[in-house]
Amino acid sequence: MGLSAAGLEMMVGLASHELMLFASVGILFIGFDDLLFDILWFVTHKRGARPLYLRDRMPKDPLAGPLAIFVPAWDEAKVLPAMLRRTLSAWQGEDFRLYLGCYPNDVATLFAVSPLVARDPRLRLVIGDADGPTTKGDNLNRLWAAMAGDERIERIRFAGIVLHDAEDIVHRAELALYRAELTRHAMVQIPVLPLLGLGQQWVAGHYADEFAEAHGKDLVLRARLGAPLPSAGVGCALTRNALSLLSIERGGQPFRADSLTEDYEMGILVGTRGLSTAFVAAVDDAGDWIVSRGAFPETVDAAVRQKSRWVAGIALAGWDHLGWAGPQQGGWFARWMLWRDRRAPLAALILLAAYAALFVGAAGWIGHALLGWQARPPSPMLQSLLALSAILLLWRLGMRGHFAARAYGWRQGLWAIPRAFVANIVAMLAARRAVFVYWRMLGSGQVVWDKTQHVESEVLLVPVLPPVRAR
Repeated sequence: MGLSAAGLEMMVGLASHELMLFASVGILFIGFDDLLFDILWFVTHKRGARPLYLRDRMPKDPLAGPLAIFVPAWDEAKVLPAMLRRTLSAWQGEDFRLYLGCYPNDVATLFAVSPLVARDPRLRLVIGDADGPTTKGDNLNRLWAAMAGDERIERIRFAGIVLHDAEDIVHRAELALYRAELTRHAMVQIPVLPLLGLGQQWVAGHYADEFAEAHGKDLVLRARLGAPLPSAGVGCALTRNALSLLSIERGGQPFRADSLTEDYEMGILVGTRGLSTAFVAAVDDAGDWIVSRGAFPETVDAAVRQKSRWVAGIALAGWDHLGWAGPQQGGWFARWMLWRDRRAPLAALILLAAYAALFVGAAGWIGHALLGWQARPPSPMLQSLLALSAILLLWRLGMRGHFAARAYGWRQGLWAIPRAFVANIVAMLAARRAVFVYWRMLGSGQVVWDKTQHVESEVLLVPVLPPVRAR
């Protein structure tokens, strides 16, 4: 055997060992973090608890007064008219005004929505002074200013503000739920579940899997234990007083205009200011779950762009903007939740090491089979680490499949297991792009709305959360 071949064999063996060691330790670290969270969820979960019915949550005096619905929009001509028609129809008879934020240079969107605005007094078109896109936070601040101006002119006061996006499908009982819960809490978040077509749905489906678990377990536990709740930016309502508090702190602008994830930061800030926040999963009288639904990217490129914005805004810039919760802001549990929100770049690095270890390990076995390289089994310690890592990975896949099955049925629950591979690929690519996005933000000092493109889909959809039998 030549010296170069021997050197290559040694390098492959060493690289395989080190990568497996790093990946297994990292998977154990993240895995035990998830396992502890899961144990707390099981311990605090009430066995046999009945679904929460909206009628049982209605107080004697629900929140009175008009609600302002904020819908920021940039380049949404393809989906916004349909969303507005659905919303106006679903909330027929409700006391609300929908503030629609557009830009003067977004001619297509303006032409698409103008006929609807002209016909329905519940729609209020707000056209910003600056060309778009700016940021979503800047757009929302303009809607806030327009609402405040209307209040002064008309001598009214809105009771609360509801946040939605241009592609959302709202629930008919959503506003009634907010009116019930905002008498008890400053912010209310309802479940958000992506629309999902039939079949494998490799990219869009991994969103469904992640949201099903996040809004079926993660936010539920955070709410149970009193930690600040992040807003999803849709299916979220706040009292006017809560946003007024943030507005006072920020010189009249409650939403951070230089953030990629202004909704997430807003929710955390409301909680850390000592105001009550709630995650509410309820059903209406017909047994239908009150959730917000919407389309998510169906291509890897679009998913990477969207998730890189989330990672850059939450894990990187969010650290700068929010810091870490102090003893008066939720204590150790709140800090633990912030860590879980911000661990995405580290998790992506561990995933990259794991896949690299598989690749290099496969190269070693090929060398053993074809070139006569000496097979070097992992050390006993590494074998133990790998075994524990495998157990934790199986547990994680089982939990993901369980919550996906609860939300979309058992077939999608089974598809959630192989879709985890797609989720890992998207996570690694998104973390890489997020670092460049964050670096560019630091260098230029500018933040631009790197939004997701949406289209109206005619695909046959999988039912979300099967109806509950009325009692």
